Amino acid sequence: MHGAIGIAVLWFLFAGSHVGLAVRSVRSRLVAALGERGFLALFSGAAAIGFSALVVYYARHRFGGVAGLGLATSPWRLPLMAVAFIGVVLMFAMDYVKSPTALFDQPIRGPRGLERITRHPFFAGVALLAVAHVLLATRLVSTVFFAGLATLAIVGAWHQDRKLLARRGPAYAEYLRQTSAVPFAAIVSGRQRLGWGDISVRGLAVGVVAAIAVRTVHPAIFSHDGVWVIVAVLGGAAVSGFRASRRVRRLRAASAPARSLAEDGLRPSERPA
Repeated sequence: MHGAIGIAVLWFLFAGSHVGLAVRSVRSRLVAALGERGFLALFSGAAAIGFSALVVYYARHRFGGVAGLGLATSPWRLPLMAVAFIGVVLMFAMDYVKSPTALFDQPIRGPRGLERITRHPFFAGVALLAVAHVLLATRLVSTVFFAGLATLAIVGAWHQDRKLLARRGPAYAEYLRQTSAVPFAAIVSGRQRLGWGDISVRGLAVGVVAAIAVRTVHPAIFSHDGVWVIVAVLGGAAVSGFRASRRVRRLRAASAPARSLAEDGLRPSERPA
């Protein structure tokens, strides 16, 4: 039982620091003191330490303690495994740096591809994966670990929407109106249509390959104190952040000539040859 309690405490500390630092009033004061990049370094460092401690503790205690729900031995096993598989596909199938929800205030435009199904494919995928594991888990420590992961994904999506709405205003409000966090909710309500034509086949293929790979190495995912999970998550976050930052710089550089012409009272077509 102590393992499950330890996981719950670590989840509370990680989620508290993760969400607490992102609260608008706290974030604005820290940005004023540290700058945008300084705040991002503080936020990323706190998240990395908290997440690593959580994963290491879970990896060391995942086989002990009292029993969980254990539906892995029931007829629900295959349907729940399918839910987890779909969750992984969603997590990997989208190029997040082009999403209006990505870091560094990416351009806001109409929903495309998987965004028509859910504006948060990664969060939705994590939630599906985690909920399936809550029910499949044979130990209470795993039930608590994945319940915390599901809660973080759901609350994280909600909090990100509130934060971006406050920062980016009407444009993001319109994006929210056209989409949904819950998969297919916007389509069912008639606010969005399912356009298979603009869903990336390459992205879906990447998602399916990733899901098959995760299933293949499943028994060893948390071996060596969970180092593979830590490296994959933190490395993936770092790469996504770098790509998002580079994309914003590239877009700003491309728009600079047009802004300069506008400031001079010239249209791009009037630019000297």
